[in-house]
Amino acid sequence: MTGPAAGLQPPVDAFLRYLKVERQLSPLTQINYSRQLQALCTLAGGLGVSAWSQLDAALVRQLVARSKRAGLHAASLALRLSALRSFLDWQVSQGQLPANPAKGIRTPRSGRHLPKNIDVDEVSQLLEIDVNDPLAVRDRAMLEVMYGAGLRLAELVGLDCRHLDLAAGEIWVMGKGSKERKLPIGRTAVTWLERWLAMRDLFAPGDDAVFLSNQGKRISTRNVQKRFAEWGVKQGVSSHIHPHKLRHSFATHVLESSGDLRAVQELLGHANLTTTQIYTHLDFQHLANVYDAAHPRAKRGKS
Repeated sequence: MTGPAAGLQPPVDAFLRYLKVERQLSPLTQINYSRQLQALCTLAGGLGVSAWSQLDAALVRQLVARSKRAGLHAASLALRLSALRSFLDWQVSQGQLPANPAKGIRTPRSGRHLPKNIDVDEVSQLLEIDVNDPLAVRDRAMLEVMYGAGLRLAELVGLDCRHLDLAAGEIWVMGKGSKERKLPIGRTAVTWLERWLAMRDLFAPGDDAVFLSNQGKRISTRNVQKRFAEWGVKQGVSSHIHPHKLRHSFATHVLESSGDLRAVQELLGHANLTTTQIYTHLDFQHLANVYDAAHPRAKRGKS
């Protein structure tokens, strides 16, 4: 990076190394931080800022305003400001800044978007893949594990063979912030994992990864996203299929059946219960729809 922003880059590079080495955040989270901070370096340089110590609350507001004029929506603005806050908090902790000028700066509020899920019948339709092609077997195993355990995409891709205890019907995953958790998986997921593992050696695996690409390497997140979307189309599912939608569906279906929010929190690996509580809104929405369709006094606004 050249120009006025050149002096902003070294502290950002040091912060990104801290996230990777000490915090051990997921690669996707590191990429998001890097992308947002690089954009902020460019914007700050455009405002004549050559060192982070020059930043004050007024300049932070200008960064937010310029980001908004560039077309960022509220959720993206919040992500950008969150990255800036974390970076500046780290600089304060390193003694490089006396205070964080981004504290107290708010972004425009966005409407609450409930996560989208697919219903149980559509999940069954998606998972009815019964062929002997090794890649199809691998994909069915990935789909079953993703829905059966509610994994994050990074957790699915990071799964190693040593993390499996199929006899007990359990897997071990490394979640956000390097937090470990052991999860149950259903009989169907175990069956398809066993089928895939029997074929896995055909790909000359180069490491302990459970799920491999056709080159024998750990499958990439992008490849998983692509394959899931393709199976959604092949299986005639009406909505677009992506890994996070299966995680949302897992959480919604478990909560609808059990009503146990704490258990869902543990299964998903959420640090805070408030993160899991979004699924109570989904559950209530389902109940409200049933009520509106079934209750004789539910047709509000009609005479």
